[in-house]
This record gives sequence, C-alpha cells and structure tokens, in this order.
Amino acid sequence: MKATLRHILNLKKEYSHLPFFDFLRNETLSARQRLDFYPCMAPFIMSFGDLNRYVMRQEATSDPYQAMVNEHSYEDDHHWPWYLEDFIKLGFFEHEKISTTEYLQFFYSDHTAVNRLLSHKLAHLIYSSSSIVRLAIIEAIEETGNVLFELIGNLAVQIEEETGIELRYCGEFHFSKESGHAMTNDHAMLANIEINEQTRAEAIEKVNLVFAWFTEWTEELLAYAKQNLNHHISSNLVL
Repeated sequence: MKATLRHILNLKKEYSHLPFFDFLRNETLSARQRLDFYPCMAPFIMSFGDLNRYVMRQEATSDPYQAMVNEHSYEDDHHWPWYLEDFIKLGFFEHEKISTTEYLQFFYSDHTAVNRLLSHKLAHLIYSSSSIVRLAIIEAIEETGNVLFELIGNLAVQIEEETGIELRYCGEFHFSKESGHAMTNDHAMLANIEINEQTRAEAIEKVNLVFAWFTEWTEELLAYAKQNLNHHISSNLVL
C-alpha cells in the first residue's frame, strides 16, 4: 500500500493549490466572507454520515481490512450536527431570511448538483471495491478533507478572536478529530498492507477519481462563494 499512499499525498499537494483554496487564503477578504461557500456544501456534508453508516460499514465481518473500514466509519458518521451548529452561529439562517421550502429548493437546485451527486458517486465507488481498496478510497477522502479543515480552521480562529464565537465544525474541535487519524498508527498500518499489482492499479484508479470528483466539488463551492460575495457587495452599493 506504500505506493498508493505516496500517490495520494502527491495528489493532495496538487489539490491544495486549487483556486478554491487560494480563495480561502485571500486575506483581502474577511474570515466571514471567505466562509460564504458554507451553505453550498450542506447536501454533501449532511449525507456523509449516511455514507459512513450505510455504505462503508459492513458489520459482523471476519475481514480484518473491512474491520478497519468499520472502525473508521464510526469516527466519521456523526459530524453533521457540528456543521448545523456552525451554520446557525455563522448567521446563515438569519442572514438569508428564507423559508424552509426555499432552502429545500436551493439544496436541490443546479447550484448544489455536484454536492448532491458526490456522495452517490462515492457510494458507487465504495460498493464496487474490495475492503483493501476501500481503505485507499477512505484515505483519499480524508486527505481532501484535511486540506479544507486546516484552512477553515484558521478562519475559525480569526472569527473567535473577533466575535468570541467558537465554531466547532470549522475549527480545531473538528480538525483535531480529522487529523487524529493520521496521528495514530493508521498510516503505518496501511503502509504495511501488502497488495498485488492488480489491486494497486485499481486503488490508484479509484483514488484518482476521488480527487477528480472533489476538485469538481471545490469548483462548485467557489462559484457559489463568489456569487454570494458579489451579491452582498452589490447590495451594499445600492444601500
């Protein structure tokens, strides 16, 4: 698995330089402005728990690698309440002043199509994979998440310093749990797994798909953030 892990880290380096992440690093914008993308990712974040509970997890297994997948799924299946908590703290419900029906229309609109389909694509990929390849897919997903959470963690710190509001999903509370996987023996255990050439090729192919799909995801988030930011600027100019 060592070669697959090296490939994942190389893809992560490329991924971290995408325009969306440059937007999150743009210090000419306030921390709050850089989080304007936040509502757009709701469909994916809210479905991620289901992906862990009902797709990744297969209970009563004698497969040691599926047991590792199961263990990981329990670590990641309950983060969505923190997302909703920060959604409220960041004022999106109050700021937008739209009804529940309008939110549902938004969440199922073209603006969030990539977010909605991402969990479906990942589910298909996971269902069609052996337990060893599933571990590689999970590792790729984790690394994409670590890029995001490190950057928005910095924004959460700024917001707490400015307002006293602690953001748990965006901040250190969540990031420590995400990065905690890598700080344990997870990587060492994965690196020591021996796989044949056919399995390695499949893992590489599917890891490539994970990063390609998450790249599309960042493009949708960035488009939404820019549209939302421009709308707020225009509103202020009118006032």
